[in-house]
This record gives sequence, structure tokens and C-alpha cells, in this order.
Amino acid sequence: MGSSDADRDAISDEKPQHTVSLDAFWMDKFEVTNAQYQKCVDAGECATPRSSSSNTRTSYYGNSSFDNFPVIFVSWNDAKTFCEWAGKRLPTEAEWEKAARGTDRRIYPWGNLWDGTRVNFCDKNCTFSSADKSVDDGYADTAPVGSYLTGVSPYGALDMVGNVWEWVTDWYDENYYATSQPNNPIGPSSGQFRVLRGGSWYGNQSGDRAAGRHKDPPA
Repeated sequence: MGSSDADRDAISDEKPQHTVSLDAFWMDKFEVTNAQYQKCVDAGECATPRSSSSNTRTSYYGNSSFDNFPVIFVSWNDAKTFCEWAGKRLPTEAEWEKAARGTDRRIYPWGNLWDGTRVNFCDKNCTFSSADKSVDDGYADTAPVGSYLTGVSPYGALDMVGNVWEWVTDWYDENYYATSQPNNPIGPSSGQFRVLRGGSWYGNQSGDRAAGRHKDPPA
């Protein structure tokens, strides 16, 4: 788990690289879609996403054309509620990373070499200055879940990097890896931020890596 100095894009909160043992677990193959999340809203359990638009679309959530696209603008609290309503739970940070990269320390779900055709990232359709104009992944924004089959992880999970950031259950601590327990780590006992993983459609090669970490307030 984590990154070694050999990964030139790694930052300090991904170090030190360390060995973790996990009990067996299941991980959903796809990101949660707008249509799936809507069922929880209709059941009166989940809150409506705080915006029904996306970066390039004025109508996104609630528009049937985007039913199979990933739900966005949901808080950590919303994500936790959805998982529990569905009879599941958010993965731990360690479980998420294991599902994304397997056991061979690979940098991306598919291997160690970046390939922009395997992921929804900031490509020629993206308006940000970090865009890689040499690649066309087909979308200027989110993509339907499971669109990049060649980007599949060793365990069959899709969109583990790119498309949308994914919440995990752990509190964030920049230095947690130095003291992480070796078996089934669950993160710090408290904190200000929760961890997100996987990067997004507006990410780039350095950000959309299986070991990359991000933080946001749970609200």
C-alpha cells in the first residue's frame, strides 16, 4: 500500500509504502450511478445531490439520458447513507487500494505505464490548462460507468481511477501510513477530513493513480 520513491508522481502522504493484510471482501464493480442513487432518494433515505448539473451539462442528475453516469455532488455522509441503505458499506482506504491495484504495487489499475485511452481524464475535450491534448477519451465531463474496459483492475473493478472521485470510510491523516496497523487498517479515529480516492475526469497522469489520496470535509 502506498508509493515508493520510484514513483516520481508520488507525494508525501502516500509514503512510506508498506505491507497490509486484509480479510476477504467484496467491492462493487461499477461506480454508483444516478439511477441507483435516485432509488435511495425515492425511498426517503438519501438526500438529493446538491446540484443537478455537471461541469458541461445543465441537466444531469434526474435526466434519464444520464441514468448510467456516476452520481456526483454527494457528501461523505450521503455516500455512507446510500451504502447502508443498499445493505453495504463504504470500503476502507486499504480495501479500495487493494481492489484498484492488486498485490504487485502497480501504479495504475492496468499496470505501471500511463495510457490515457484506458481512463476518463483531462484530455483534448477538457478545458483546463492541464489537459493532455494528445488523447481523446471521448468525454469532456463524466462518462458512463464501465466505459473503459481496458482500464479494469486486477479484480475486475472499473473506473478505479478517473471519472469521479470516490469516498472511502477513513478519516484523513497525512502521516497515517507511518503508524498504520498491518492488519485491516481502518484509518485514524478522528479528523477534519475524509479520504477520497481515484482521481477524476479533470485529473491527469499524476493525479489519477491507484495510490493517490485526496481529502475533503465530510459535508
